[in-house]
Amino acid sequence: MTIVIGLTGGIASGKSTVSNMIRKQGLRVVDADIIAREVVEIGQPAYKKIIETFDGILDEDKSINRQKLGSIIFADEKKRQQLNSIVHPAVREEMLKQVESEKQKNALAVVLDIPLLFESKLTHIVDKTILVYVDEHIQLERLMGRNGYTEHEARMRIESQMPLKEKLKLADYVINNNGTLEETERQLRNILDTIIWNLSNND
Repeated sequence: MTIVIGLTGGIASGKSTVSNMIRKQGLRVVDADIIAREVVEIGQPAYKKIIETFDGILDEDKSINRQKLGSIIFADEKKRQQLNSIVHPAVREEMLKQVESEKQKNALAVVLDIPLLFESKLTHIVDKTILVYVDEHIQLERLMGRNGYTEHEARMRIESQMPLKEKLKLADYVINNNGTLEETERQLRNILDTIIWNLSNND
């Protein structure tokens, strides 16, 4: 049995850092963000739907300018939902293909790195969920520092997602990422050991 673990968090919560730690543990990570970029490449079905739906988002080489698209959808809930209705099904289909591939190899576990795991109601495709959590003021500081956003721009992006405090109630396991990298890695190791040990023995 291949255990499917859903990893999630919020923007600037440190989920990508945890994802890299998981790779170092030797587990396969299927990254929804990477797949989301691939499914909107020139010529893909999702690309065609997006450029039909949104104006003024193309670079000179005809690729989608993610920043221009982001500024449109983060300011308008309806437009964000339109984009999600195009991209999410394509991403989900590709993720499930990659999970199936790991199952065919009899992998011990595979991790699905999905930022909007709870918002997109995708918990049914995983066995257990891990949330990477940070306090809101730390999330805001990290996002402003990382992306050079103003406080307003950063808050707009954070508020477009389900608050991390709400996700706390939905997750099976939580990594508190307010501290050091060593503390985060120690929590991760303990959680992976618990999930894999418990589910393997219950199989």
